Amino acid sequence: MVLSIFYEGIVKHMSEKRLAIDVGGTFVDFVLLDETTGRITVEKEPSEIKKQTDHILSGISRLGVNPGDLEMIIHGSTVVINTVLQERGGVIGLITTQGFRDVLELGRGNRPEVYNLLYKPPKPLVPRYLRFEVPERLDYRGKVLLPLDEEATWTVIERLKARKVEGIAICFLHAYANPVHERRVRDMVKELYPEAHVSISSDVTGEFREFERTSSVVLNTYVMPRMASYLGDLENRLSQSGFTGMLNVIQSTGGMMASSESRNLPIRTLESGPAGGVIGAVALGKKIGHYNIIAADVGGTSFDVALILNGLPFEKSETAVNKRPVLQPTIDIVSIGAGGGSIAWLDPAGGFRVGPQSAEADPGPVCFGKEGTEPTVTDAHLVLGRINHDNFLGQRMKLNVEAAKEAIQEKIAGPLGLSLYEAAYGITRLADIYMINAIRMVTVERGHDPRDFALLCFGGGGGLFAGSLAQELQIGHSIIPKNPAVFSAWGILNSDFREDVVRTSVMPMAELTGERLLDIFNELAAVSIQKLKNSGFSTNGIEFIRAVDMRYEGQEHTVKVPLPPDDEMRKRGLKMLVDLFGQLHEKAYAHASPGAPTELVNMRLSAIIKAQKPIIAEIPEGSGDGKAAFKGTRRVYFKQTEGEVECATYDRERLGVGDTIRGPAIVEEWNTTIIVYPEQQLKVDAYGNLIIS
Repeated sequence: MVLSIFYEGIVKHMSEKRLAIDVGGTFVDFVLLDETTGRITVEKEPSEIKKQTDHILSGISRLGVNPGDLEMIIHGSTVVINTVLQERGGVIGLITTQGFRDVLELGRGNRPEVYNLLYKPPKPLVPRYLRFEVPERLDYRGKVLLPLDEEATWTVIERLKARKVEGIAICFLHAYANPVHERRVRDMVKELYPEAHVSISSDVTGEFREFERTSSVVLNTYVMPRMASYLGDLENRLSQSGFTGMLNVIQSTGGMMASSESRNLPIRTLESGPAGGVIGAVALGKKIGHYNIIAADVGGTSFDVALILNGLPFEKSETAVNKRPVLQPTIDIVSIGAGGGSIAWLDPAGGFRVGPQSAEADPGPVCFGKEGTEPTVTDAHLVLGRINHDNFLGQRMKLNVEAAKEAIQEKIAGPLGLSLYEAAYGITRLADIYMINAIRMVTVERGHDPRDFALLCFGGGGGLFAGSLAQELQIGHSIIPKNPAVFSAWGILNSDFREDVVRTSVMPMAELTGERLLDIFNELAAVSIQKLKNSGFSTNGIEFIRAVDMRYEGQEHTVKVPLPPDDEMRKRGLKMLVDLFGQLHEKAYAHASPGAPTELVNMRLSAIIKAQKPIIAEIPEGSGDGKAAFKGTRRVYFKQTEGEVECATYDRERLGVGDTIRGPAIVEEWNTTIIVYPEQQLKVDAYGNLIIS
């Protein structure tokens, strides 16, 4: 079933169509934008890893669009994150500076989990017999102290070739300051072993810290074979179907990059999927006047949550996956294994658990009828009457209620001595608790009161959890956008082209001048422009976001300080930057040391080329009471009512602006269900968003 929504758009001289594809753990979501008419068309397909390209082509076919008519496809990919989490990457080798062979295992020499007596560091992705040293040395300013020993390097490459590694990671000491040796070794690898994937640390990150740099380039190389294979297959299949437009991939920052670039730097797409939802939340929040938002994506396998403050998402310069650090700009997203496909189970001690294991798309929840045997969160909602078994995925899929009841009774209710409804409610309640804890991680634990934010819930399960999460956290407004099940894909259409460049240059602020700092940023700008041009992007109208990492001399950690405009810098000098650093340091750590010597550590620049955004149109007025959308009633279990009650159900497509519904109630659309709990009410805003309060 295809759902089309007409938006009044800006008419262009030629038809331009952009397709956003968001690959999740259970479904692949599609949103097609016709920029001539403003028409949005949405679609969903099951997500099975072994058939991912098939599902993408099937989804395009269901949309009824000719691939040859697509100007651009923007892909939110989970290939990298899944490869790292499942540790199914390529067999790779590492070439590093003499004396640094064991950096991956030594790490920082600390215990990241100091109170966990059983803590074990992750196993290096490159075993020791595939890690090789070569004589070479640079100082921290990039000066060559010991030239590269090319004879030893040829020998190392031959050994790695003989061991048939799929990729080679190259990381030399202080290469961030001067990549000359890394680039030479890369050329040597391409000459002697052209079949191998190769990446160098200075291309992956321009920052210092040897362990983190080594980890980043190793992870990048580790996922290169699988990403290259996937994109190659996808590009070939799309080309065969007539597609001649641009294929872009979403980065962890929420910006787009060309697919050719994502082959070389796949680690930049680590948080590709969840980032689209956050970018969409920013765009929608600005339109409806909510600039402080908790963006919560309830998918089939995970719950992803991010904080948006003053209209901007939080970003971090370092993240970690499976306890392995990655140096790259990333939207600050907390992800946990809780979603519609999360499996309910009992641990060996009889403890009641939900997730992080997921039934995914295959076999999926028991009610899908695809040989799944483990009860899931979706099964529980179905048993409680909250999901309409005849209206799942636009009546494309019939759900088996009896099979879901049997699985919950056998696996949970029976062993725990609970009634069927108590067990099913317990499954949904445990999922609630895990999600609430994740929200507290990005709010309370970081000094923010969740009551000061609006909760924007999306994803296939967003409407099922929005009301309960808002109740528990005392959030006044919970927002469910139009087409929440494909909201992340819609968010991808709001992404801009983006290139991030960072350079480490540790120096006292007293030795720096404002003009010299601006000159360095001009150099970074030139680098970013060239990279965008190499990817085939027009750099007309490019915008730059600049920041520096600063600290007091002798400190370890830094504070990110936005760089003021050039005219202000020239007028007020570096004192303005130092004063701003002091203010931000006090805000972050509740203290500052005015007058203490400070130093610059990193310079960061983001080059952004704005892309046209989809129009968010207003919808027609409603009657005020939602009667035109009333479908009937069915019995639904609510803990607040101590059992089942007759619950009114409504068709979301027939709701209009101003319609107000009091709970308990259920609102249905073709790809999701929204629950309005007792003592809550739902109101439709001018853009069709459902506001639960």
